[in-house]
Amino acid sequence: MRLYAGDASFVLPLRVDDDSVDLVVTSPPYDNLRSYKDSPDFRFEEVVHWLGEKVKKGGVVVWVVGDAVANGSETGSSFYQALYFIKSGWLLHDTMIYEKNSSSFPARRDGSRYSQVFEYMFVLSNKAKPKCVNLICDKPNRWAGWVPWGKNRYRHRSGKMVERRQKEVPAFSPRTNIWKYNTGAGFSTRDKIAYKHPATMPEKLAVDLIRSFSNKGDVVLDPFCGAGTTLKAAKMLGRDFIGIDINEDYIDICVERLRNTEVQE
Repeated sequence: MRLYAGDASFVLPLRVDDDSVDLVVTSPPYDNLRSYKDSPDFRFEEVVHWLGEKVKKGGVVVWVVGDAVANGSETGSSFYQALYFIKSGWLLHDTMIYEKNSSSFPARRDGSRYSQVFEYMFVLSNKAKPKCVNLICDKPNRWAGWVPWGKNRYRHRSGKMVERRQKEVPAFSPRTNIWKYNTGAGFSTRDKIAYKHPATMPEKLAVDLIRSFSNKGDVVLDPFCGAGTTLKAAKMLGRDFIGIDINEDYIDICVERLRNTEVQE
C-alpha cells in the first residue's frame, strides 16, 4: 500500500518504478465538472507520458471520462484523450460504457438534450495486447444446456465456407461492454466518509474492472485516487496498490476507508 499527496505528473516519475504497474483504473477530473477543492487542471499529456513509462508492456489503463457542455457544444475531451493515448503508443483495446441508473442533470421537456447517464471507459493497453483479461461471465443464457441444431458455418478469409462443431450453450456468457450500476448515496458505497468527495466511483465498478484486467498480487495504480474507491477494491481483491491525489484531505479519506477494508477470500 502506497499513498502520495501531490500532482501525479510530479509524483509518478519520482515515486513509481518503471515497468512496475499492471493496471491503472482512474477517473480524472475532466472538464472541471466538479470542484475538487480548487485543484488546478491536471497535466494530461505529462501523465500519459509517465504512465507509458510506469505501466508494464501489455499492462492496461482504464480511463473513465466524459464530456461537459460548454458554449453550446460538448467538449470532446474524452475523444481527444483517447486519441492522444493512441498517438503515444497505446492500443485502444475496447471502448466501454459505464451507465448510471440516474442523471445528475435530467432532461427537461423544453430542453435540447436527453438526460446524460453514461461515461466512457477507454481500455488502453501499453504497446501490446493486454497481458491479462479475465472476462466476467454473468450474462445468463436462456437456452443453457441445449445444443443448437443445424450447421454452424462461417466464411473464411479465403472465401470458403467452413463448418464448426456446435457446442452446448453454457449457463452464463461474457457480459457486454456496457455496464450499468446504481449510483449515489447508499449505492456507490456504504462508506459515508467517501461522500465527502464530490464524485465517488461505484465500488462494484472498480471491483469488476480490477477483476477483469489483473490477477492477485498485481499492482493497481490510481493517479487521481480521490476517495480511494479503486484502492479499496484492489485491497479487497488481494492486489497491491498505489494511490496519488493532489488533495491531502482526500488522502485522509483513503486512509480511513482502507483501514476498515479486509481482503476477500
